[in-house]
Amino acid sequence: MSSLSQEEVTAGQAIYSKANLGLYDLWVLGISNRLIWKCPTQCLLDFYNAHLSANHLDVGVGTGYFLDHCMFPDPPRIVLVDLNANSLEATAQRIKRYRPRIYRRNILEPIQLPEEPFDSMGMNYLLHCLPGTLQSKAVVFDQIKPYLNTGGTVFGSTLLQGGVVRNGVAKWLMKFYNRKGIFCNERDDLDTFKRELAQRFRESQVQVIGCAALFWAKF
Repeated sequence: MSSLSQEEVTAGQAIYSKANLGLYDLWVLGISNRLIWKCPTQCLLDFYNAHLSANHLDVGVGTGYFLDHCMFPDPPRIVLVDLNANSLEATAQRIKRYRPRIYRRNILEPIQLPEEPFDSMGMNYLLHCLPGTLQSKAVVFDQIKPYLNTGGTVFGSTLLQGGVVRNGVAKWLMKFYNRKGIFCNERDDLDTFKRELAQRFRESQVQVIGCAALFWAKF
């Protein structure tokens, strides 16, 4: 990923200032998911609950909403990885009852974590914020592979432009977000996403709800 500038790498996560994090749950989870992306937040929460384990790594943590509201099967071990210090701080505070460990890392580069492997990994709304094409962004799966136990599950969601149905507002808002560097998904399509997963995992599945692709995969 050396061809990417530092500005490109940080643009997608720079929106998560302390002020904007306070509005994220209302705007994205409360309004955008239901009315614009047509993937209600409850669908994403149900997906979390279906694939979560008590030995969990979350990459691209946002505000920590899903970790706060999901139902862990046992008292969990949780590790958080994100490039944005504000997101890490906000999420760690929100789920402090679980005593999460946090690491600030660029997931597009090889990462080192002083941690034992995990049974589940969440990547919710991460890929459409990363720079590059789906082919180049899929390197994130290669970076986390050493930290996933055999039989463990990587799961999450991303917003696509190709191969999904988008209403007029979704088209306009994605175009606006891409122009601002908040999103980088102009060339992200369903077939390519499925292909990148299939090339890396022995088993994978993608479910489309609105213009969101909900995925799980196992090495």
